[in-house]
Amino acid sequence: MRVLITGGGGFVGARLARALLAQGRFDGKAIDEIVLTDQFEPPADLRAHPRVTVRVRPLLQECATLRDEPFDAVFHLASAVSGECEADFELGLRSNLDSTRALLDALRARTEGGAVPAKLVFSSSIAVFGPDPAYPFPEIVGDDTLPMPQTSYGTQKLICEHLIADYTRKGYIDGRAARLVTVTVRPGRPNGAASSFFSGIIREPLAGEDAILPVSADVRHPVATVHTMVRSLIAVGEASREAFVGRSAITLPGLNVSVQQMLDALEAVAGPRVRARVKPQHDARIAGIVANWPRGVSTPRAHALGLHAEASFEDIIRQYIEDCRRDNPQALKGMD
Repeated sequence: MRVLITGGGGFVGARLARALLAQGRFDGKAIDEIVLTDQFEPPADLRAHPRVTVRVRPLLQECATLRDEPFDAVFHLASAVSGECEADFELGLRSNLDSTRALLDALRARTEGGAVPAKLVFSSSIAVFGPDPAYPFPEIVGDDTLPMPQTSYGTQKLICEHLIADYTRKGYIDGRAARLVTVTVRPGRPNGAASSFFSGIIREPLAGEDAILPVSADVRHPVATVHTMVRSLIAVGEASREAFVGRSAITLPGLNVSVQQMLDALEAVAGPRVRARVKPQHDARIAGIVANWPRGVSTPRAHALGLHAEASFEDIIRQYIEDCRRDNPQALKGMD
């Protein structure tokens, strides 16, 4: 069993690799090798692992050689993020569309040569949903909500979903697209995603730093921990074609929560002094992007696979604190 993870040096990709190595098997087979490809090196523990191969180069370059290699499973996580795609249209097209097409064609070439189609799990996004004058935007989106993306990032993700469905229909891959909710709390520094503040307003105050809140506190959005996302991606990959139900994308579970509820949870877990480090400062660009995102999700197909979100945002904060105490205690210096 050979597994490829694109974006394997990133936050979700590295944790997915660790989870697969820990369980030792995928889809009922022992994992012999995990190939991590990214523009950045993965953490040192993965670089040193005997069953991990690391390739640091752009995915478009990597795809030129992939058609000559056998892979049983592919997790396609590599992507330019929402804010980047809105600011740099060409970057989004190249990183999200061109790279995905190149990856699919590399897998297709092997299948046309007689190989068994690889299982492919694509990390899509709930950014595929959005308001449109012709279709009222529901308060809660479901698997059957019509996708009407209002950002370049969401549009690119939706196009990739359709490509994966068609390559699956043709028998080139066994593909399944999973729409991720916003993962929080992400460690490290803010990235270019418009959703970055959902982590920043928790992460920075716990580290003793001020955090900027660029949107209104009544903004609602579904969120989940990286642990839930990794479990969900693996479960989607291991699901049979019948259990996955069709070729259309599945929405992964998320806790539907308001920013105010997030701040209240922060105060309940860490105290009012930590909560006070969150400073409202409206950002029209970010607020405009977030206003076109879902305010909540309903995920019956994911529930049928045994997948569920966290019960409360307090649980999400406590999980982050537990992770930091194990991996990076300095990230909690603002709690004392």
